[in-house]
Amino acid sequence: MIWDMDGVLVDTRELHYLAWSQVLAELGISLTWETFREVFGMSNAGILKRLLASDTDPATLLQIAERKEALFRESARGRVRPLPGVRFWLEQLTRQGVAQAIASSGPMENIQMLVNELGIAAHFAAIVSGADLPSKPNPAVFLAAAEALRMAADRCVVIEDSPAGVEGAKRAGMRCIAVLTTSTESALRAADVIVADLESLDPRALAKMFD
Repeated sequence: MIWDMDGVLVDTRELHYLAWSQVLAELGISLTWETFREVFGMSNAGILKRLLASDTDPATLLQIAERKEALFRESARGRVRPLPGVRFWLEQLTRQGVAQAIASSGPMENIQMLVNELGIAAHFAAIVSGADLPSKPNPAVFLAAAEALRMAADRCVVIEDSPAGVEGAKRAGMRCIAVLTTSTESALRAADVIVADLESLDPRALAKMFD
């Protein structure tokens, strides 16, 4: 099982939006919620490619991204909780001997901070950051997670919440469960299974996906 982080294990969408809004406002750029929804789930490089001029200096892009993530981590500490059904499925899959990994577009510092805040590190055999990989919907981060688990892609199931993540999982040759945390059902229609949240996930449907 390969888990996305933001919007799947924990709902950090508003915290990310506020951090991006503050950083971009410092540059004189206004970020609407609609635009943010379009880029949520991408890596910082992918987001900045969409939001800034194409000739922006790479060093400047790195400074912007680092500033944004520092703001995010500062605001997230002590304020995050696992989404409904997350603890149940993490524990259930661990008991069943299913190897689990995180494949997130966020920087490793963010992932580790959130994992520690949630107290869920023991469930994961691998944690992969896509910050330095091609952004979703490119399948690179999912393929890296499968490699870290020493699993063939077609033996992996991904849990995602963004259209870019669902597309990336399918392009990796993996089955995909989509949760409606941050996107509409129509936007996630490429997923194999769509649920309102992980409390709604039918164990029989999940078993069938692993079969």
